[in-house]
Amino acid sequence: MAKIIENGVEREASCTEELFAMRDSLDVLGGKWKLMILRYLTNRPDQKIHFKRLERSIEGISAKMLSKELKELEMNLLITRTIQDTKPITVTYAVTDYGKSVFPVTETLVKWGILHREKIKESMNSSDL
Repeated sequence: MAKIIENGVEREASCTEELFAMRDSLDVLGGKWKLMILRYLTNRPDQKIHFKRLERSIEGISAKMLSKELKELEMNLLITRTIQDTKPITVTYAVTDYGKSVFPVTETLVKWGILHREKIKESMNSSDL
């Protein structure tokens, strides 16, 4: 169970508190694209990532959806949007220190996804025998 610190005292979270926390997490990180955007930006900390690069690199995302997701990630303090002093003006995106706290979540999902893909492949191969 998760731990909660209340008035300086640590205690176990109730199931209801855990479910509320899960809902809060999904409200901020849920959907098809947010974690992918965060992972892409996290994997490129020293690069200047602009909108078009994100749009081209994250297969299947539309410009409208990318714009919406970037605004929500910025609103939740997970990424920064920086206007560059260039002509024409360009905007770059980066993960904040707080946004980096999501990395263990994405790392776990990546590892699970790789294992799941292998499990499905094994299942399909064994059914072919």
